Amino acid sequence: MTGMALVTGARRGIGKAIALALAREGFDVAVNDLTPSSELDRTIAEIAACGRHAAAVVGDIGDLDQHQQLLDTAESALGPVTTLVNNAGVSVMSRGDLLDVVPESYDRCLDINARGTFFLTQAFARRLLARERTGDVHQSIITVSSANAAAPSVKRGEYCVSKAAVSMVSKLFAARLANEGIGVYEIQPGFIESDMTAPSKERYDRQIAEGLTVIRRFGRPEEVGRIAATLALGLLPYTAGQIIAADGGLLTVRY
Repeated sequence: MTGMALVTGARRGIGKAIALALAREGFDVAVNDLTPSSELDRTIAEIAACGRHAAAVVGDIGDLDQHQQLLDTAESALGPVTTLVNNAGVSVMSRGDLLDVVPESYDRCLDINARGTFFLTQAFARRLLARERTGDVHQSIITVSSANAAAPSVKRGEYCVSKAAVSMVSKLFAARLANEGIGVYEIQPGFIESDMTAPSKERYDRQIAEGLTVIRRFGRPEEVGRIAATLALGLLPYTAGQIIAADGGLLTVRY
């Protein structure tokens, strides 16, 4: 058996790719985004084309008061959520010198990327533990952080801090939930083709060609989706809080 997944930030990019990968593996999928849009509708249509049920769950993960409603909406449409994919997040308001970071940009990154993810994960975990478990569906929490959880990027300092924080969120919940039979994992993408990386792609293409990554190309969203589906299916037994670096070897130590 598979189950039902809620994927935050699933309108496009990595979130959409994860939602589709899960659908291809038999999951029904609730897709979240901040507002309704034609892109979100297309994601739902593509999930349906995989032969699975899908529903839109509109809301802001940065608003803690919305978390129960997000989960309620997903479950009323598709049944009990068994997998939560924390993918929604924001980047910096503007790239620049670390000495010029403003509190508004810092707070925005921390509020959404770390605080919102922490409390949505908490709400989901409480819900899992409160209900009787039936069948052999793998219950899991998958958090998409970033290679910047480990690698500093001084022009996006507040983003790096937020991703380092959310990496610890994943470790904490893994330690708390492992003996409850809930798998908690983290994916750290590196250079993945997306709207977020598009402005810098030409520059990074040159650096990648010169050996910045071991695999000398950008990653694709569907590759991250495949990793997420593997985790959601419980195909990494006897693991807890594993970090999967989907970075083409960016952080691989070389000398």
